[in-house]
Amino acid sequence: MRHVYWIGGGSGAGKSTIARRLAERHGWRLYATDDVMADHARRTTAEEAPFLHAFMAMDMDERWVDRSPETMLETFPWFRGEAFDLIAEDLARMPTGTPVVVEGFRLLPHLVEPLLPGPGHAVWLLPTPEFRQFAFTSRATPEDGFTRRTGDPARADHNIAVRDALFTERLREETARLGLPAVTVDGTMTADELAGRVGDVFRL
Repeated sequence: MRHVYWIGGGSGAGKSTIARRLAERHGWRLYATDDVMADHARRTTAEEAPFLHAFMAMDMDERWVDRSPETMLETFPWFRGEAFDLIAEDLARMPTGTPVVVEGFRLLPHLVEPLLPGPGHAVWLLPTPEFRQFAFTSRATPEDGFTRRTGDPARADHNIAVRDALFTERLREETARLGLPAVTVDGTMTADELAGRVGDVFRL
């Protein structure tokens, strides 16, 4: 997949923003993995993706309130890599003449690494907890968060924040172990500067 460039990382790191900028700047195709989650869920069976189907069967409190952040981390289907093969299938069906930038938290380093043709094709953006909180607070209103549909929105928000911080640390450890590029996102760079850093990784 020499025409594919991957931007993974934790929630709130700016993956979508950077991917859109690169796609617009260079005329690339954009593939946002968040946008195909519902389609991928429909294309799996409970045998193929047990964590996903268990998650789908839960109510909102069971998903976000009643379980510990650690349990949420270990059982969240996309953090387990379920349906990642469908991302690869989608990409394999795209024309190879136009580069594709793929973005999303579903891009686990150990799953992406075997698909890389060499250096300069993948990077992970790792937000600090403070930056993630700022990012979500600045782009959301109190009424539009899905946690408002739980019985305890404050607890749900806390659980998700802790879970995502744990996930980001897991990404940090995994990218280091595999020798893959990672960029800490802490608010000291503008979006243009971060796009430039990612462009440097991609050797643009």
